[in-house]
Amino acid sequence: MKYLVQKFGGTSLATPELRELAAQKIIAAKKEGYSPVVVVSAIGRQGDPYATDTLLKFIGGIYPEISCRDLDNLMACGEVISGVTMVAVLEKHGYKAVFLTGGQAGIVTDDSFTDAHITQVNPALINKYTADGAIVVVAGFQGQTREGLITTLGRGGSDTSAAALGVALNAEAIDIYTDVEGIMTADPRIVKNARTLDIVTYNEICQLAREGAKVIHPRAVEIAMQKNVPLRVKCTFSDAPGTLVTSAADNGSVEIKRDRVITGITHIPDVSQLKVDISGWAENDYPQLKIFKAMALAGISVDFINVHPDAAIFTVKDDVASKAVQILENMGFSPGVTPGCAKVSAVGAGMAGVPGVMASILEALAAENIKVLQTADSHSTIWCLVRQDEMEKAIRALHNYFALGE
Repeated sequence: MKYLVQKFGGTSLATPELRELAAQKIIAAKKEGYSPVVVVSAIGRQGDPYATDTLLKFIGGIYPEISCRDLDNLMACGEVISGVTMVAVLEKHGYKAVFLTGGQAGIVTDDSFTDAHITQVNPALINKYTADGAIVVVAGFQGQTREGLITTLGRGGSDTSAAALGVALNAEAIDIYTDVEGIMTADPRIVKNARTLDIVTYNEICQLAREGAKVIHPRAVEIAMQKNVPLRVKCTFSDAPGTLVTSAADNGSVEIKRDRVITGITHIPDVSQLKVDISGWAENDYPQLKIFKAMALAGISVDFINVHPDAAIFTVKDDVASKAVQILENMGFSPGVTPGCAKVSAVGAGMAGVPGVMASILEALAAENIKVLQTADSHSTIWCLVRQDEMEKAIRALHNYFALGE
């Protein structure tokens, strides 16, 4: 069986006209000899009647403290409605189609309700229906525990569903359909000459997704990478080839050029930098451990961490900064706070082992008089913390310096 997994996001299914476009993509795959397995998100976005956020707002208006277990039962409804609707569209065109919930499709998860992780996929029912010639439509974003309880997979969960099914079915590819042409070198709302990337590595897109690019969930990429199943990010509204995500080692067309060390620029806004002076603390008091353990116990996610003998520097989201400061002050620390910052990231598999990349980034920012508050790096990413009012200028400066629009 030659499987092709096709995932359609909520914006690709929001109207009858858009659902028709999605159906034509599915029918085209069927005509090309594939057995399509279609993964759908809930229809539309907040404000649309069946969107997940609309359902959450509805139930929150009745009682905001409903359990995560029951929230999952509610949130799963959006994808069920979307899936049955897509079956109806396909059958209207004369194609045999069948809908499966995430659990019926064999997606087994742990019991971390509202943010479950997939532990196993048993696609027996999918194999049965596709062998009978049916197009299988699966509700994304959901699975079930071994006890049969409905779970949801957190934000971006439909991407994760598609990747897990693609791996389990040994699919030819996993197509992620969105409302953009593919993965871009930067946010086109900020950089006018941002262009669509033809091909990126799994590692590059993981980094881009983690650092603010919202085209695909990084967990989905990590799952697809396990079996090197190619991912393709495409646009529902056009026939453009989109972006291929694959392993550089397994695809001879991937060429990492020494003069193109950066693949894309992405960003995360609305963060605050905390600097905690620990110079007056005894080393055997383990002040760094106390700081980060306190943040973890309070449920505060920390990022951009630099630890020095006399200071701990890190970022938190703006909306929890005051809570973090209060916790630290109660512990006897005197943190310095810089609110209103943004994390700008330059990502590229070609930077590993190349001297001067950091110097080039700082040169590009200095040319625009942009103050860098903090930096960090890995083998494929360099992060810079800047003030948020200079974020867009920083993104454009780096995009232009590395000629990513050409």
